[in-house]
Amino acid sequence: MAQMDLHELLRSLRVWDAAATQLRPFDPDTAPPTPLTLFTTWFAEAVAAGQPEPHTMSLATVDEEGRPDVRIVMLHGADADGWSFATHSTSRKGRALSARPHAALAFYWPALGRQVRVRGPVTSAPAEESQADLHARSTGALAAALTGRQSEELSSVAELREASQAAWERARQHPDEPSPTWTLYRLRPETVEFFQGDPERRHVRLEYRSTEFGWSRGLLWP
Repeated sequence: MAQMDLHELLRSLRVWDAAATQLRPFDPDTAPPTPLTLFTTWFAEAVAAGQPEPHTMSLATVDEEGRPDVRIVMLHGADADGWSFATHSTSRKGRALSARPHAALAFYWPALGRQVRVRGPVTSAPAEESQADLHARSTGALAAALTGRQSEELSSVAELREASQAAWERARQHPDEPSPTWTLYRLRPETVEFFQGDPERRHVRLEYRSTEFGWSRGLLWP
């Protein structure tokens, strides 16, 4: 079969197919006073709707030269201290956060036609909290952390396989072994936007904004 033209393929696609997506009504006047409460509700609804990997999110950073970067990471928690994720401090994103400690997160849950966007400053947790976060995860997560050298150039797949096998052995034999560069980061939100898709394209965008008096709310044009 001849290769399909990219633009032809794009034109064949649709978003929010009724067979796979539930576009629920969202009345922003009934939204809770704080974004964390609404996020927790929406997250639980995404899980209940069967959204695959709802805890994955895009993390956008800017490096020391002002160049943006984005990647998919996993949410480790969200509470009064902020939205948390983890990585090696020596990785590209770790170095970018050291140079410019601000970031943006984006969740996309197509099963419900929803997005959540979070922006704000980022701080690193104390070392003991970072290691506790690591050791609360799976053996595979510890092995990956112990493999280390994230974002460095790799000479071959064989080199990775050898280093990974050694790390797996260490992780199994020493489940409490530390990974010194593993760091838990917390993004304290300055703005949090909730986007609900609408079948008539009258999408609802509700933005929470942090102020010295608490949270204010406002609507945005879609």
